[in-house]
Amino acid sequence: MSTVPPNVPPGGGAPPPYDPRTQWRIYREQQRAAWRAQRDAWRAQRHAWKAGYPRVPSVVGPLILIGIGVVALLVVTGRISFDAVSSWYAQWWPLLLIGAGLALLAEWMLDYSRKTPVRRSGNFVGILIFLAFLGICAAGYNGSRGSWNWMRSQFGDNDFFNHFGLPEHDLDQQVLNTAVPANATVDIEDPRGDISIAAGDGPNVQVETHEMAFANSDADAKDIFKAVAPDATVSGGAVTIRSQGNDNGQLNLTVTVPSSARVTVNAGHGDVSATGLAAGISITAPHGDARLSSIKGPVQMHFASGKNDFSAHQVDGDITADGNSNDLTFSEIDGRITVNGEIFGEVHMEDISSPINLHTSITDVQIASLPGQMTLDSDDLRVVEARGPVHIVTHDKDVNLSQIYGDSYVQDSTGSISIAPAGAYALEAINGKGDVTITLPPDASGIVDGHTHNGDISQDYGLTISGDENKTVSGTIGAGGPKITLSADDGDLAIRKGPAFPAEPTAQTSSQHVPHLKAPKSGNPQTVAQ
Repeated sequence: MSTVPPNVPPGGGAPPPYDPRTQWRIYREQQRAAWRAQRDAWRAQRHAWKAGYPRVPSVVGPLILIGIGVVALLVVTGRISFDAVSSWYAQWWPLLLIGAGLALLAEWMLDYSRKTPVRRSGNFVGILIFLAFLGICAAGYNGSRGSWNWMRSQFGDNDFFNHFGLPEHDLDQQVLNTAVPANATVDIEDPRGDISIAAGDGPNVQVETHEMAFANSDADAKDIFKAVAPDATVSGGAVTIRSQGNDNGQLNLTVTVPSSARVTVNAGHGDVSATGLAAGISITAPHGDARLSSIKGPVQMHFASGKNDFSAHQVDGDITADGNSNDLTFSEIDGRITVNGEIFGEVHMEDISSPINLHTSITDVQIASLPGQMTLDSDDLRVVEARGPVHIVTHDKDVNLSQIYGDSYVQDSTGSISIAPAGAYALEAINGKGDVTITLPPDASGIVDGHTHNGDISQDYGLTISGDENKTVSGTIGAGGPKITLSADDGDLAIRKGPAFPAEPTAQTSSQHVPHLKAPKSGNPQTVAQ
C-alpha cells in the first residue's frame, strides 16, 4: 500500500499551497456531477415507466372524497354543526396530510413487493392542496371569531341588520301573566333574541316581549312580528314559551318566574341572563353569552360554537359546562365546577368551595377547592391560594402555583413550572423543554429526588448534586417526610427557600373575594384553545 500523501505531485516534491478557490471549484464540479448522475437516473426510471410499467390509480383520492362526503352529509342532516366542523378542522387539518402520506407509504410498500413495477397516478394532489388551503382559511376564520363576537357585543344584531338599510320596527307587549303551582317547570325557546329571567316574589309567571322587525314597510314588519311572537302555554305546572323565529326579526324576552321554578332555556342567537332562581337552570346557547347571579341549585350550560362567554356569580350548587366556549368567569361558587370542552378565551375562577375539574384537549386541571383564584389563557396557568390536591396536565404553557395547601402534581411539555407549597406537602413536577422551580417555606421538610437530562441544578438546602449531562439532585430537607419529585428532559431545576405563608385558611364567606373578580374585557378576546 502506498504511503504517499494524496496531495503530493507525481515524481515527488513539495505539495502545492492550499488554494480555497481551487478547492471550491473542485467541490462544485463534484456536486454538479452528482446532480447529473441523479438526473440521468430519474430520466431512465421515467422512460422505463413510460415504456412498459402499468399505471394504477391511487386509493388516496377516493378515500378523501368519501371522507368529505360523510362529513358533508352529517352537516346537512344536522347531526353536527358547521361551526363544530370548522373549529375542529382549523386545528387538525394537518392530520389529513399525514393520513394521505401514510396511505401512500402503504401503497409504495405494496408496490415494492410486486413482481412487476407499477406507476401510481397522483390526480388527488390537487385535492390535497385545496383541502390544505381550506384548513388555513378555517384557521383564519376561527381566529377571527373573537373579533366578530366583540363586534356583536359593541353594535348588536340590530345594527348589523340596519347596515343593510332595513328600518327597524319595534313592538312591546305582555303575552302571559298567570299563577302557577309551586315547583313549576318553565321551558323557554327563542331562536333569535335575548332572554332575561328573574325570580319574582309571587307565584306568577309573567312574560313581556320586545319584538323587532327589519323591514321596508309596516305590512312586512307586521308579518315578521307575527312570525316571532311567542306561543305561551300553561298546562298544570308546566309552562312553555316558544318562538319560531324569523331571519329578519328578533324577540327579546323578559320572564319573571316564581323562585322555586325549574327553568330550561334553549337560545339560538342571543344572550341569556338569570338571577334569583332557587331550583337551578339549564341553558343551551349556541351563539350567545350567559350571565348568572344569585342562583341556588344545579346549573347546566351547553355551548356549541366557541363564541360564548359564560359568567356565574354567587351560585349555591354544582355548575356543569360542556362544549366550546370563549371566556369563563366564576366567583363565589358553593358547589362543584365541571368544564369539558375547548376554551378559546380566558378563564378566571375565585372563591370556589368545592372541587374544580376543567378539561380541554390541551389542559386538564383538578383542584380540591380554591379559596383564592385561578387564571388560564393561551400562554399561562396561574393558581394562587388553593387547597390540594392540585393536579395539572398541560403543554405549551407556563404553570405557576403559589400558596398551595396540599399535594401538587404538574406535568408540562413546553413551558416553565413554578410551585410554591404553603407547607410540608408532597409535590411532583414533570417537564419536557422547560425549567422547574420549587420555592419552599422556611419550615419545609421533605425527601428530594430530581433529575434533568440537559440542564443545570441549583438549590439552597445542601442537597447532593451529581452527574454531568444527566444531573441528579437528592437528599433530605428538614425532618424529611413528603416526597418532592422533579424532572426536566431539557431544562434547569431550582430548589429555593422562600417566605412563609399564612396558616391554612378556614371556610370563608363569599364576599371576601369580590374585589378580585375579573372585569369584563373591552378588547378582542383570545382565540386560541386553552
